[in-house]
Amino acid sequence: MIKQHFKLLVAVSLVLAAFASLAHQQKASVTKVLFNPRTQHIEVMHRFYLHDAEHAVKEIFGKDADIIGSEQTQRQFAEYVAERFALLRDGQPLPLGAVGFETEGKFFWVYQETPVPVTLEALSVKHNALRDIWPEQENLVNVEKDDEVKSLNFNGNTELLEVHLGGHHH
Repeated sequence: MIKQHFKLLVAVSLVLAAFASLAHQQKASVTKVLFNPRTQHIEVMHRFYLHDAEHAVKEIFGKDADIIGSEQTQRQFAEYVAERFALLRDGQPLPLGAVGFETEGKFFWVYQETPVPVTLEALSVKHNALRDIWPEQENLVNVEKDDEVKSLNFNGNTELLEVHLGGHHH
């Protein structure tokens, strides 16, 4: 009986250990693309796990990179993300301006924005950040317009995904 109980404990702790190592590196990011009617801007908020970003900057910029202690590394990482993310209309990228970046708890945020184009029926999105160093990286993009959310998931060899926004004219 005790032996049985012990076996179960071992099994449970193995499962927990597996989860812990998964939690250790999430290999996932979430980006919110928000159409803000008040500012007439598309606001882009990228959220990375700080732990992932820490590993990533060492692989990309070398072992001295420090996303927690160095603002230069933070800026480099924000630029790296910006280079690998694009919003396109009819195949043409919209000019995304850098708004800033910050660490918050276990997350690292990168912010971008662009004016909402006059006509925009569909938006194509590209998000390759970290997928060039980790094939298993998943980038989720939630496009939020008129209280409607459409989700795009970048994984595997997905390069470009499109959302149709419908002709809501205010």
